[in-house]
Amino acid sequence: MIHFGFSYIGFIYLLLLFIPNMIWSKKQPKDYEKYVVNENKILLTLERIGEVFVCCFVLIFSDFNIKRISLWSLWLLVSFLLMILYEGYWIRYFKSERTMADFYSSFCGIPLAGATLPVLAFFLLGVYGKNVVLLAAVVILGIGHIGIHHNHKREILE
Repeated sequence: MIHFGFSYIGFIYLLLLFIPNMIWSKKQPKDYEKYVVNENKILLTLERIGEVFVCCFVLIFSDFNIKRISLWSLWLLVSFLLMILYEGYWIRYFKSERTMADFYSSFCGIPLAGATLPVLAFFLLGVYGKNVVLLAAVVILGIGHIGIHHNHKREILE
């Protein structure tokens, strides 16, 4: 059952997502503009739709707030650990030379960490909240976001 209400957990996740992205907007990788023009329009559309839905859903459903600690809380813990890894990825990126290879690199063995980590974290948050609406939105986001990053990585390697 889905419950409407403000999610403070969703708000925290969005802060963890948006703060490094705002910094990134001032510290984009060298030659980034060269790759953006080649983005697949279908993947870009899926990414944008997923972004809007995910951002809205994590805020308007209270399913993600901590009610009680149980074995089910491990989903939230793993999700949060993925968000911490995401922050680590950004710290490493900001300390690097900020090349395209740095931006599309792996982190702790997770490929395309800048795209994969937050998608996995939000997916597990949806599992924790038993919220199929968020899960569907994250799948849409993941197809677009990870797909775009995968294509950029492939372009870099060619």
